[in-house]
Amino acid sequence: MNASVAIPAPTIAPPRNRQQWLERLAGIGFSSPAFLLLVVVNIAPLLVLLYLSFTNYELGALHTKFLGLDNFRKAVGDPVFRRSLGNTFVYVAIVLPLGVGLGLLIAVLLHSRKRTRSFYEVVYFLPVTSTLIAMATVWQFLLHPSLGPVNGVLRALGFHEIGFLSEPAWVLPTLAAIEVWHLVGFNMVLFLAGLSAIPRDLYEAAEIDGCRGGLDRFLTITWPLLGPTTMFVIVTTSITAFKVFDTVAVITRGGPMGSSEVLLYAIYLEGYQYFHMGYAAALTLVFLVFVLIFSVVQTFVLERRVHY
Repeated sequence: MNASVAIPAPTIAPPRNRQQWLERLAGIGFSSPAFLLLVVVNIAPLLVLLYLSFTNYELGALHTKFLGLDNFRKAVGDPVFRRSLGNTFVYVAIVLPLGVGLGLLIAVLLHSRKRTRSFYEVVYFLPVTSTLIAMATVWQFLLHPSLGPVNGVLRALGFHEIGFLSEPAWVLPTLAAIEVWHLVGFNMVLFLAGLSAIPRDLYEAAEIDGCRGGLDRFLTITWPLLGPTTMFVIVTTSITAFKVFDTVAVITRGGPMGSSEVLLYAIYLEGYQYFHMGYAAALTLVFLVFVLIFSVVQTFVLERRVHY
């Protein structure tokens, strides 16, 4: 007859003395403020958002009704939501390659400079330190069809005026160009930090092996070793591009004819103009899911090509 042997489950040994109890209490005491702040600032609002997305709550209403998935079904058939989602993806498709590519190009050009490097770093980083809402007003003047200097230069060169902010075909690329102008300095600093971490010995060894051209050194050494920095810059730039709101709210307000209405601005209109907070919460949840999926896919795809 087979005898079964009972194996006791592993247990966590209690603290042996008073000193260990004090150390554990001290650890809990030090970590609890950060944990409470995380709950209050991030987790609790996310739970409230999740609850409101299944209701018909309107701003100021005393009673709400549970709707289930009706808000999400409404979003699927809402032409305004689909248009704003398409505009957002077009905006990201313009900002992401230009913001990353120009940041890398400027960083490579500045990295070899000695005397003027600090000057150019300050010049390119100034847009990052400026308030985008205030600079949006400046861009409105610069791109004005009749008073703006940009169209003044075009007229002087014999071209027709362009309604950068009033023509549907131009408004979204113009807003994307403003965002690139605002982002490229920050990406430049990140790439400069990555370039500074590459050992110079590798370039000397590559030159001995016959890799003398600048393009060859970039493709064989610089670009592969910038993999971790590039992955971080791509993910952060895409998230920033998805969160576009300031320039749209100040400059175009979604116009003309909804051609610049992006997802966050559509959420703002539903929640704070039309007071449909339940529907706005559902759109916000969809926005968060899109950003999360986009970031995770980018990370997994780029992780396979990164050399640490």
